[in-house]
Amino acid sequence: MKIAMANDHAGLALKLEIKNWLELQGHEVVDFGTHTDAAADLPDYVYPAAAALSRGEVDRAILVDGVGYGSAMIANKLPNVFAAVCQDSFCAELARSHSNTNALCIGGKIIGAAIAMEIVRVWMTTEWLGYTEEKYARRVAKVVELDRAHCN
Repeated sequence: MKIAMANDHAGLALKLEIKNWLELQGHEVVDFGTHTDAAADLPDYVYPAAAALSRGEVDRAILVDGVGYGSAMIANKLPNVFAAVCQDSFCAELARSHSNTNALCIGGKIIGAAIAMEIVRVWMTTEWLGYTEEKYARRVAKVVELDRAHCN
C-alpha cells in the first residue's frame, strides 16, 4: 500500500518511527515532511499529503502533529479525504471498520510511541465492514455524498 505521511515539528520523532514500521511491513511511504524539529506550520506539510490522497496518488495517509486535530481539520477540507483522530486502538478499529477512514491523525505530544504504534497497526490492518454489512455501507455512502456536495 502507498501511504502519505506528514508532520509538524511536534510529530517528527513519532512520524519517523511509524514510517520505519510501515516500510518494514512492505508499504511504500511518501514523506511530505517536515524533516526537522524546527518550528513548522502544519498546513505546509499536511495539505500536500492530503492533496495526494484526495487525487488518488496514495492509498492512505498518516498525519502526526502535536494533538492530531490540526491535521484532521486540514485533511478533511479536501474531497475524498476522510480523516479521523485516534488516541487509542479501539478508536482506530472503529474508524476503519465502521467509517472507512483513509487518513489517520495522531498527536505526538499526547500519545506515547507504544500506543501510537498499536493504533497504526490496528488502523492499517482493520477492514471496512461495509463490504459485508449493509448498514456501514449505507452510512458511509451518506458521508461520501456530503463530501461530493460540499468538497468538490
